[in-house]
Amino acid sequence: MAFFDFLKRNNLNLEQKEAPRVHMQQTTPYHNRQDSFKSYAKEGYQQNAVVFKCVNEISQAASAINFKVFQGDQELEQHPLLTLLNKPNPIQAGNEYFQSLYAYILLSGNSYAISSTAGGLPSELHLLRPDRVEIIASNTSIPKGYNYTINGQIVKTYEADPFTGQSEVKHFKTWNPLDDYLGMSPLMAASIDVDQHNLIAKHNIALLSNGARPSGAVIFKPTDTSGSPMMMSDIQRKQIKDDLDRRMSGANNAGKPMLLEGDFDWKEMGMSPKDMDFLQNKHMAAKDIALCFGIPSQIIGIPDSQTYSNIQEARLAMYEETIIPLAMRVCNDLNEWLSPSYGDNIKIEYDYDTIPAMVERRKRVYENVTSAVREGILTRNEARERLGLAPIDGGDDVYIAANLFPLGGPAIPPASGDDAKKDAENAYGVKTEIRKDVYTTEVEAIERAGEIGCVGSHSHTENGETIYMPCNTHSAYVEATGEDVKETEDKAESDIDTKPTEAMATNATRGLKLRKEFNRGGTLVGVSRANQLKVRERLSPRTVRRMHSFFSRHESDKRGVGFNRGEEGYPSAGLIAWLLWGGDSGQTWARKKAAQLDKERDKNFELEEFFTNEDIMDIKAKISEAVKKGLAEKVKEHNEKHGDKKGKRVTQGMLEAVFRRGVGAYNTNPSSVRPSVSSADQWAYARVNGFLSAVRTGRFKRSKYDTDLLPKDHPLSSKD
Repeated sequence: MAFFDFLKRNNLNLEQKEAPRVHMQQTTPYHNRQDSFKSYAKEGYQQNAVVFKCVNEISQAASAINFKVFQGDQELEQHPLLTLLNKPNPIQAGNEYFQSLYAYILLSGNSYAISSTAGGLPSELHLLRPDRVEIIASNTSIPKGYNYTINGQIVKTYEADPFTGQSEVKHFKTWNPLDDYLGMSPLMAASIDVDQHNLIAKHNIALLSNGARPSGAVIFKPTDTSGSPMMMSDIQRKQIKDDLDRRMSGANNAGKPMLLEGDFDWKEMGMSPKDMDFLQNKHMAAKDIALCFGIPSQIIGIPDSQTYSNIQEARLAMYEETIIPLAMRVCNDLNEWLSPSYGDNIKIEYDYDTIPAMVERRKRVYENVTSAVREGILTRNEARERLGLAPIDGGDDVYIAANLFPLGGPAIPPASGDDAKKDAENAYGVKTEIRKDVYTTEVEAIERAGEIGCVGSHSHTENGETIYMPCNTHSAYVEATGEDVKETEDKAESDIDTKPTEAMATNATRGLKLRKEFNRGGTLVGVSRANQLKVRERLSPRTVRRMHSFFSRHESDKRGVGFNRGEEGYPSAGLIAWLLWGGDSGQTWARKKAAQLDKERDKNFELEEFFTNEDIMDIKAKISEAVKKGLAEKVKEHNEKHGDKKGKRVTQGMLEAVFRRGVGAYNTNPSSVRPSVSSADQWAYARVNGFLSAVRTGRFKRSKYDTDLLPKDHPLSSKD
């Protein structure tokens, strides 16, 4: 601010200038246009096809890009700001609103937006027409405010903070080298070309109206008796002109021969349209107009420049060089204007990956990266980073093709027979025991059975392969060892990254602070969870599912009084509890992680083909209250998503029957139970999950079972 203080001390005012006038002159002025939004909108957008095409191409493409809202580095699938951007006001959808915003910027260099607030948060967004907004100048580059004028009357004045520039009005603008307040429209740079393009069109229309004939002169050459030339009178001139207009002008008289009597001669004065090369000049003007807007000539339809590949490349260039930079400018202004109202760490981003024209560029990047991995230039994690993917375990090593050898060196023949076996053992070791007491051959399982005090072996099918375990039944193995093998599920779930995000840690820290300050909100369990999130401790699969369950039960708390800023009773106990579990970021994260964990669990606990005999498995096993409660949650969750569809609504009784059969299968045929399953309830829950999947998708992962329990209208139901 030192520069502006200097201006104030010396009573210096910044110079203000009106928008320039453009004068095109030859011997006499032929055109005089005042540069303004109205003239740009009328002579440019309404009367020029090229300007109309450029403005619509850019504004429609930019407004079609989807928004994303983040809290820190965590994307939020649902948020009030996202709702506002998608529906700014009752009469405009998001793409309509932002198309108008971009069009105003392109036509005038300026766009003005205002917001209505409710409860301290923006509730509606509206646009002001640029020609109706007058900026109130100050002694600095920050205006005093904005006057909104209709029919010459100021109907509203919006003041601006002289230090920060904050105002009810948000001014979106382009850069202007000669104005401190107003942006510069691309039409200002293209104004001469727009005039030329319009005048060429008007001239061609005038030629058509005059029979497409260039103008000429009728020459009078009479002489008197002495041979001296004679002059026509004014009356004679008028009669000849009226006669020519009546007989020769107009499209209906085009091409008629001209009959001249007496000493009259016709002298053509103008050039033909071919001589003047109007068409070429018109195309050059169109190219220059498109150039000012940043639109390749292929997009606006200049002849001899359109091929399929050219248009594809041109559209990609238009997005990368024009649309995306303009969208980024608007996105930055929206983050400055709207995001602070919703708290810390909230930001808006455009989802550029959804742009169809960018698919080819992403495809090229993917091909280059995968080629670099194959050639041993990049590691897999380096490649994943460039593709925007999370790193994976073991992805930091560089791999090359096994058949490569130094140029000029001798080729080493592959080993065979005993040599090959020895090389394999040296490289990888002999691993016939997959994991504890799980073997690839029946002999090894029988030998292990003698060591632990049982006899025989039994088999399981895992991922399509047969594995062998000691003892003739699985229950005998559990009785002999007192333990079960749960590695399959643990390993599958351990592959999933359950480390909380920074946004979750921030929300948990805020929740702990608010709980201490206001002495309300959350339980000791919530405090314990917040402390885990605060230090970003890796959570167990069970904890992740508990988080997902918490958010599902307490979603209604967000509608309570005091949950949002500006409301009475803020912060409410519900808000504090919500933050302790990670806030909106935690809700989105827990939903995704729980889905991943369930997918792994379902994959590893696929039900076997022995689930076919309902008479054997329908044992009236006792169901605990905890199981009933868990099944009730599954019924509620399933019906909320799929219950309104024909044949897909389930009941508590259905799932309890499926669960009982699962317990019966575990007890009556333990040899078919996967080694990763440690209890009858666990196996029964897997059966319920498979049943619900069949209800949703209309197919079983393997053989059919419990079809008599399916809803009556389900296509696989065996009910009469």
